[in-house]
Amino acid sequence: MGVPELGKVGIWSMELRFGDKAQVARGASLLEELGFGALWIPGVADDRVLKDAADLLAATDRIAIATGILNLWKYEPREVADWFAGLSDAHKARMMVGIGISHSALIGDAYAKPMAKTRAFVEGLEAAGMAMDNTCLAALGPKMLALSGEKTAGAHPYLANPEHTARAREILGPGKFLAPEQGVAFADSVEEARKIANAGVAMYKTLPNYRNNWKRLGFTDEDIDSGSDRFIDAIFACGSVSTMAERVRQHLDAGADHVCLQVISPEGGATPDILNKRYRELAEALF
Repeated sequence: MGVPELGKVGIWSMELRFGDKAQVARGASLLEELGFGALWIPGVADDRVLKDAADLLAATDRIAIATGILNLWKYEPREVADWFAGLSDAHKARMMVGIGISHSALIGDAYAKPMAKTRAFVEGLEAAGMAMDNTCLAALGPKMLALSGEKTAGAHPYLANPEHTARAREILGPGKFLAPEQGVAFADSVEEARKIANAGVAMYKTLPNYRNNWKRLGFTDEDIDSGSDRFIDAIFACGSVSTMAERVRQHLDAGADHVCLQVISPEGGATPDILNKRYRELAEALF
């Protein structure tokens, strides 16, 4: 069957996972109509992301659905493989199961040896008959990137920049799927957009996986903790939609196959009407 066709640009959305079900269905249909190639939904904290992915498949006709990510601590490999086997051929063709190891702060003492745990999980998927071209790994560091290229269709980095995309492509080599997430923050000024982005990344600053990756990219603890302009502008595209479109181009030029955009909203600002307005603006600039 091969790797699902996700197009060049998709949308990564918390709201499409946890919003009102009727609004989620309408939003998914709108994104399909606007020309986005894939909808990515998070699943880091629970064991219901596959059910919600199935609902999105049912609510749409053409757009790919992807998990970003399925938390491998919440599922058994056989459970995932059996779920996928139960999909229709049409739904299989547009389903990407993004898988991740989550974070020690969320998992606890069992988190030891994340590389070994991830390898065992994907090998369990293989043994259970999973279509591995329909899987990818959340990957930031060199070892996880290498594993994603060895065992799955490729990698889905999160909170990284085009420089990381170039490094990831070098590790993955040609022919492997690479789909970085890219946060975008809308505001009337770049300064206000940076504030929104910095608030949006606050929780992630406490997680070693992300901090270590940012430091590999040359950012200091002071950059990260203070939310320096240099740091925020590297990780997010802030302000104008033209800046966001240019950032997509930078990722694609660096070797990405697909870029999934996440609209970072100020607290209380992620209403369906506002998000749909932002998605329309992005579509007009990108397609």
